[in-house]
Amino acid sequence: MIVHPELRRAARHARRPLLAATLLQGAVTLSWLAQAVLLAQALAAIARGATGSLPVLLAAVLAVVAVRAGLGCAQRRTAARAGAHVRVRLRDELLAHLGRLGPAQLTTARTGAVRTTLVDGVEGVDAYVSRYLPQLIVTLAAPPLLLAAVAVIEPRALLGLVPALLLALAGPRAWDRLLARRGKEHWDTYEGLGADYLEALQGMPALRAAGAVGRTRRRLEERSAQLHRATVAKLRVSLVDTGITDLAIQAGTAAGALLACWSSVTGGTAPAGTYLVLLLAGECFRPVRDLAREWHAGYLGVSAADGLAALRTAEPAVPDTGREPADWRRAPRLAFQDVEFSYPGADGPALGGVTFTAEAGRTTAIVGPSGAGKSTLLGLLLRHHDPQRGRITVDGRDTAAYDLGSLRRGIAVVSQETYLFHASIADNLRLARADATDEDLERAARAAGIHDEIAALPDGYATVLGERGATLSGGQRARVALARALLAEPRVLVLDETTAHLDNTGDAELAAALTRTGGQRTTIVIAHRPATIRRADRIAVLEEGRVVEEGTWEELTARPAGALTRVLAVAPR
Repeated sequence: MIVHPELRRAARHARRPLLAATLLQGAVTLSWLAQAVLLAQALAAIARGATGSLPVLLAAVLAVVAVRAGLGCAQRRTAARAGAHVRVRLRDELLAHLGRLGPAQLTTARTGAVRTTLVDGVEGVDAYVSRYLPQLIVTLAAPPLLLAAVAVIEPRALLGLVPALLLALAGPRAWDRLLARRGKEHWDTYEGLGADYLEALQGMPALRAAGAVGRTRRRLEERSAQLHRATVAKLRVSLVDTGITDLAIQAGTAAGALLACWSSVTGGTAPAGTYLVLLLAGECFRPVRDLAREWHAGYLGVSAADGLAALRTAEPAVPDTGREPADWRRAPRLAFQDVEFSYPGADGPALGGVTFTAEAGRTTAIVGPSGAGKSTLLGLLLRHHDPQRGRITVDGRDTAAYDLGSLRRGIAVVSQETYLFHASIADNLRLARADATDEDLERAARAAGIHDEIAALPDGYATVLGERGATLSGGQRARVALARALLAEPRVLVLDETTAHLDNTGDAELAAALTRTGGQRTTIVIAHRPATIRRADRIAVLEEGRVVEEGTWEELTARPAGALTRVLAVAPR
């Protein structure tokens, strides 16, 4: 009967509709009581042979049935509205929190597991909150009132009803701990299987290329079998729970009926009272029976509650303690001053005393071998993590002093792994600015050198892209992503290996696009290609987490044994 704190918290999102649903459920229960009273009077009238009032009583019974049908429909609609409100608010809250957590959260949690929690877990909470909780309140309130009515008519009937009712309510609680453990095992297995399937679907091209489809299928079959075993183990405990409840209900109803009949035979109760006790004995257990049904409907929410709580209360990698709004009216000067950072559990530092400056309105290239710390620098700039030593400043002010949302709004990142959604090109672009006009979209696409190719498509900007932009080439995806970034009008533009999928022509077009929009923003480019690097105003070369060289293209290439020369020797052309 104890409600998980996370489920109580979710229920607070829809207090009023849940209260209305509970009151309507109570009214439905009262209609059953009214029906029992009318039927008892009708049966007593038949027993006495006084059938004159029978038509009126039967008409009243039919009216009660009609009213109950209307109340039931209203209750279900109200409960569904409350559940939908809880579902939407809970998902919005969790998604907003995931946004605050940033990429650091998804590097430690499996995407499929998070998806299962957000979809199936929240659906389970909906059923629990909208169906089980109203019935729980009615079950706690109605049987005591019915027992009080029975006590007035025939107190001896309580000898059978009260013990059975206590067994029906309290007996299953002995299995709660075991049921909770089985439920957690089932949910963990279910969550893991969902993550495995999503990973297999997303990685199918790689699995086919490696000839690992068969092995993956067998692994998924084994995980499915584990889920089956976990489900059966949970059902065994649940069936014991249900068996105890049903046994108590049937035994209590029978005991109450026998005691009522015995009282009638001995002359202790009038016929009308006997019939009423017989009918009320069944009504005492109706809420308990309904509660058991709704418990099974909402049990998935109970199983998912811990996962929802863990996701909701997860702490971001950096605290959002800054209060200053970032000033993005002009291109800023970015400075990295003696920055050191180590990932948890890593053998050594990812960055060790990095110092360099990206001048305002200029392009700075960060060059270095894989693992040198280039992407880590960008993560620190966006405050996905904070440096353990040193600081990063925007126009002389530490990034930690800025409000996180304000800081990130002025920085646009176009990464090597461009993510485009299964939506139209226009919708993908408007992710950067929802109120952008068609002219704004075209202007950004022209600046990125992709407008002509979009216009040549059958539906132009209304063309629906495949998932992850699969219907476009790598170069087209990079330029659509650049157009999206430019549409946001950022004052800091970060290109993280954006040219990796471009041929020389595409790279030149992208460089021309950046030249057309240059000066308005500070640009940081992570690249390996000489053609990309040489266009930068300043170059910083990283090796093993340190800046080992800094200067212009001419200065650095004039050193035959310099670090840039070593990088260029193995760089793609």
